[in-house]
Amino acid sequence: MGDKEKTDPLTPSAISPTAAKPLQKFIASIAHHKIVFLGKLVGRLFYAVDARHRRIVRRNLKFAFPQWEWKRVLKVTRQVFENFGITLLEILQVSCFTREDMQFKVRIEDQEKIKHLVSEKGMIIISGHLGNWELALLFAASHLGDRIFAIARKIDFAPLDRWVYRFRTRFGGEVVNKRGALGDMTRAVRSGKVLATLIDQGTMPHEGIDATFFGRKVMATPGIAMLAMRARVPVMPAFCVRGKRGYKLILAEPFEMKRSGDLRTDIQTNTQSIMDAIEAAVRKYPEQYFWFHKRWKIYYPNLYSEDLEKLRRREEKQRRKSETPQ
Repeated sequence: MGDKEKTDPLTPSAISPTAAKPLQKFIASIAHHKIVFLGKLVGRLFYAVDARHRRIVRRNLKFAFPQWEWKRVLKVTRQVFENFGITLLEILQVSCFTREDMQFKVRIEDQEKIKHLVSEKGMIIISGHLGNWELALLFAASHLGDRIFAIARKIDFAPLDRWVYRFRTRFGGEVVNKRGALGDMTRAVRSGKVLATLIDQGTMPHEGIDATFFGRKVMATPGIAMLAMRARVPVMPAFCVRGKRGYKLILAEPFEMKRSGDLRTDIQTNTQSIMDAIEAAVRKYPEQYFWFHKRWKIYYPNLYSEDLEKLRRREEKQRRKSETPQ
């Protein structure tokens, strides 16, 4: 057989259409400004009834931006809840998108950097819970198919976990539970796949190393830095944020891991570089970040004293219950 005609991976002719039912087509066709309007209403409802997370978001914002006046903290807190509501509705809509929808509804900030994403070399994409992080994964999968290899935490509620898995893999990407996945991750990037992961959540002290996030000490996972060094692949920060004209994919320039010959120092330095990349994006779009995480709880537990005390009492109650003879 003759050579197949080569096509640009970013042109519609190279995208296999995904069949959609009439209802899915209708949901996918809803104008983005309507999704934003309805999402803000949903977010404001959560803001009105969820005092606990209002407290966490406000404290996180003031902790990260100590120079902000309280008036600004309150304003951004409301925007964070609105962003959460918008993101929920966007995910429902995106679940109805075809490959063509992904192609035409996501604007790439710097088209030149897309060449790194579609290259045949292995790579690690890092991101955080900023904007619509799920859309960023689907956008990459819509172009790369089974070259995308993502890791994610398993959701405890099984029906939701199954739905999210189908949602994330609908364009051919592979998603595995992050627990115990280091071997699979290493084989994936060495074989030329693109590993995608969210890297902004905390980790347990016995699994992490010290780093800083917004100038404050946190526990961070060194796994991605170690993997990038071991597999000798670059790391690309990528974020899908919401702009005035809809979705905007921001691709940063890939960077190589530093190698000084001192493994411990290199892991520390490279892990901090990864954290710095996340922080830089969050600083630019603080209202679109998921500030609901208790990110600084390891080193600054007083920031979440009410929540941690409640957790302690619940764990103590469960412990006493388990020790009670049946």
